[in-house]
Amino acid sequence: MKAVVLYEYGDIDKLQYETNQQEPPFGPNEVRVRVRATSINPIDWKLRSGAARSRFPLQLPAILGRDLAGEVVDFGRDVQNFKKGDRVMALTNATYAEFATVGADILAPIPDGLSFEQAAALPLVLTTGSQLIERAVKVQPGWTILVTGAVGGVGRTAVHVARKHGAHVIAGVKSSQRDDAAKLGAERVVALDDDKEVATLRNLDAIADTVGGETIAKLLPAIKPGGVLGSVLGEPREAAGRNILVNAIMAQPDARRLYELAQDVARGEFTIPIAKVFQLEEARKAQDFAEHDHPNGKVLLVA
Repeated sequence: MKAVVLYEYGDIDKLQYETNQQEPPFGPNEVRVRVRATSINPIDWKLRSGAARSRFPLQLPAILGRDLAGEVVDFGRDVQNFKKGDRVMALTNATYAEFATVGADILAPIPDGLSFEQAAALPLVLTTGSQLIERAVKVQPGWTILVTGAVGGVGRTAVHVARKHGAHVIAGVKSSQRDDAAKLGAERVVALDDDKEVATLRNLDAIADTVGGETIAKLLPAIKPGGVLGSVLGEPREAAGRNILVNAIMAQPDARRLYELAQDVARGEFTIPIAKVFQLEEARKAQDFAEHDHPNGKVLLVA
């Protein structure tokens, strides 16, 4: 099969496009999927470079990729809910390839109305954004929540999920992103690179953070005593000693929630924009573009 293989940590030139890789085997509860599209996520280039090696060591050679959209081609004897030809998606691993093996329990149908490309943009960001709100923040109706990085894929999902739970949502973005943020349905947009606007934030029930760094450090005083900081980037050191609850999460596959939120996308309730589509053999170019050009949307690979 065709695949993009990483043999050693390093720059994009370490990504090797090959056409002679073996198709992955599958067990009794697993499904082999013909990958039609996947997407580039920041974790991909952090894994490739070795920057994330301490937290997520790879067994090299490795195939990168977390998002999958494709068709069922075969499955193990205990799989009951899928048949050949089904259009499916998942948050999984090793998706920079023509075929991938996925546990049946983490595989979700692609809702009608979504193409493979549209579906490939969804699994990691929908799962992460929903778990940020529901598992880290543990949102309650009526809360006032600031979502940082609100125009990113995870941020857009967090805004949508928080609103569905009855929260009052503030979209935190860069000044240059105001127009995009105004379309998210949040009650208010705040430019987080404008200190005067940041100073207007106070007594927040929670912050759902996708940005980290200096930005979250200056926002912590806006959380009310006993409030919550939910983060996808770990616990900031500046939170130590504050009277707030800090919950950091890493996304875990959840096929049911992925399908529900993908249905919301299919209905037009919110969108995950796609910036550019590359062929699988262009993985080097695609990763370079995603990492350094800061596109306003997901970057896809199609096989």
